[in-house]
Amino acid sequence: MKLIYNTILAFVLIACNPPQRNCTDFKTGSFEFTAEINGESTTTSFFRNDTLEVENFNGKIDSSSIKWVNDCEYILKNLYPVNTAEETPLLIKILTTSEDRYTFEYGQVGSAQKARGTAVKIK
Repeated sequence: MKLIYNTILAFVLIACNPPQRNCTDFKTGSFEFTAEINGESTTTSFFRNDTLEVENFNGKIDSSSIKWVNDCEYILKNLYPVNTAEETPLLIKILTTSEDRYTFEYGQVGSAQKARGTAVKIK
C-alpha cells in the first residue's frame, strides 16, 4: 500500500512542476523558425533586440516593432505592412524554454485563433 501511495505522490509532484520558462534568455539574439506551409517545410530567420525584430523569409526582409507585455509575451507590429492582414499586430507568448530553443504561441491580437511553433537560438 505504501508503494502505491508513494508512486501516486511522485506522479502528482512531477505533473505539477510548471514548464521551464527562462524567457529573458530569448529576448534578444538571432533565431530560426521552421514551419510547414502548403506541405513544404520553410525556414525563417530573424534577429531581435529589445524594440525591433528583422525577419528574412524566402529572401524577403521585413521589420516589426516589439512591445514587451511581460518577460514572456510581446506584441509585434509590422513597420511596413503591404496589406490589411499585416496591419494587425501579432501577440507572441513564450510557453516553454530550453537551453537553445523556445516553444511559443502566436496569433493576431484580438483573435482566438492561435498557432504554435518552436524557435532555435543561433549561436
